[in-house]
Amino acid sequence: MIPIRLFIWRKPDKAFDAVGRDATLVAGEVTGEVAGEVARLLLVCHAEMTRREMQETLRLKGDDNFRRLYLVPALAAGLIEMTIPDKPKSRLQKYRLTATGAALQDSLRKGKPTL
Repeated sequence: MIPIRLFIWRKPDKAFDAVGRDATLVAGEVTGEVAGEVARLLLVCHAEMTRREMQETLRLKGDDNFRRLYLVPALAAGLIEMTIPDKPKSRLQKYRLTATGAALQDSLRKGKPTL
């Protein structure tokens, strides 16, 4: 089994296939990887936010890098979800934490990045 981050990097078009697995298993695998970009994203998430709002909060300028390094891995791991999943390219699209993402966010804020 390859780490989810490596899988997403190699096959970004297949990134959402990983979400079908048990959320606790995925979150457990991602926890080691969360120390980087995904952890930063989780720490700034609150309520529902657009991609642009998250990107500006993180002070990132590159759209492609934000999607590839932050957004897609968090979505694939089931840590955040789309508010309009049927229309991923909608101009009204926003993202929110899932229960798993909120639990991981709490543990990251407490300094214990495990579920």
